[in-house]
Amino acid sequence: MTARPSASRRTVLRGAAVTSVAGLGAAACKAPGAGATAEATPTAPVDLGAESEVAKGGARLYREHNVVVSRSADGGLKAYSTICTHAGCPINKLQGTTLVCPCHGSEFDAVTGKVVRSPATEPLNELPVKASNGRIVAGPGA
Repeated sequence: MTARPSASRRTVLRGAAVTSVAGLGAAACKAPGAGATAEATPTAPVDLGAESEVAKGGARLYREHNVVVSRSADGGLKAYSTICTHAGCPINKLQGTTLVCPCHGSEFDAVTGKVVRSPATEPLNELPVKASNGRIVAGPGA
């Protein structure tokens, strides 16, 4: 009967270190807020604020509701969910009319919802939006 050599302490520690690093790597790919779902956007009409807060040709980010609203040159409103379609992270940065996701750097056009920089490949989800009594209301039923 041949004896199998047991693993040395160094081998066991090396295996534990590799496993820990692999776990950290996987966690790093899922940034805070990652895994957010469509439920993180309004499920009912939400009053976002005064209609005057969104200038013609501009956009405004409503972080607390995960919504961006833009206004075209002719005054029409568009609204999109700001939950990134790549990894589900809430987008928290608007530069002009470009939304920037903090997780992996995807960028979206706040006017059209289209991807302007990968890794995302799908556009943002459009939401119903309207102006009512000088207020912007977005979400289902708006």
